[in-house]
Amino acid sequence: MNNNPLTGVEYTTTGDRHRGIVCDYHHKPSPLTLNKSKSKVDISGLKKKEQATLIIPERDYFSNELEYVTKYTIGFEIEKNQFHRGAVREYELFCGFERDRSCGYEAVTHVLPLLPASAWRNKVFDMVYKAKRIIEDSHSPSDQRCGGHISIGVNGKSGDEIIQMVRYNCGILLALFRHRLRNHYCCINKRMNAGYREKYSVANIKGNCLEFRIPSRVESVKQLMRRYELMYEIVKFSDEHNGQTTQREHDRLLKKIRPIVLSMYNGDEEACEKILDYARKFREYIVNGEVHESIARFV
Repeated sequence: MNNNPLTGVEYTTTGDRHRGIVCDYHHKPSPLTLNKSKSKVDISGLKKKEQATLIIPERDYFSNELEYVTKYTIGFEIEKNQFHRGAVREYELFCGFERDRSCGYEAVTHVLPLLPASAWRNKVFDMVYKAKRIIEDSHSPSDQRCGGHISIGVNGKSGDEIIQMVRYNCGILLALFRHRLRNHYCCINKRMNAGYREKYSVANIKGNCLEFRIPSRVESVKQLMRRYELMYEIVKFSDEHNGQTTQREHDRLLKKIRPIVLSMYNGDEEACEKILDYARKFREYIVNGEVHESIARFV
């Protein structure tokens, strides 16, 4: 990663050969944290309110230069049955590759900035596009054994604090990935209660982040981008409401994310409305344990 005063942050490869080979399980290189920029160029496209709430100015420990740090971060795990021949190399997006017990292989991203539409987000999406031979099923196939874990971080919050902040607004995630709620690898703590320590949970609480294990496999670049956009809206809305979202406020969130869900279903209005209705029912399940007949078969 380089910082150009004229063009902003530039995401580059590191030259570390271990980032371009498939490692044994849990032996891939550590992810880099890519949510910092030393140029105003990267935040100039954000609205003033967004700059004030989403960007944290800090001084670099070594150079004392001013840095702009995003409040939210995100990371993805992309499980595949196999990788396209010749596609495994170092990418700007991935910290590395490793063998996976449940599916075969997985690619894991660096810690990425989680932002609204902006020049900085475009740079993240550019990294995603450049890795299409790993992400797209047409190149690197996956099946239903594979998952697409998503980890989120919020500056200054622990994993326990994050799950308390977002859980009332996660009905949409249970709705989208409802068929994985009985999967052995992500079926525990469906109501996302804080303080629950079990790896194979819907959302696994870690030290300073929350890993959603419920998302299904990643099959395309477009799909990964929509998931990024969705997670940004959920995290930001939850943060703004300090986790105490009423039903009316939750309906506002659903209205905001509707275009994202509609795009996920290729413009199918009926499918979109079905998912949003599921989201309302799953929210009630998370909040008070009520299991509506329409979601009973999933939980």
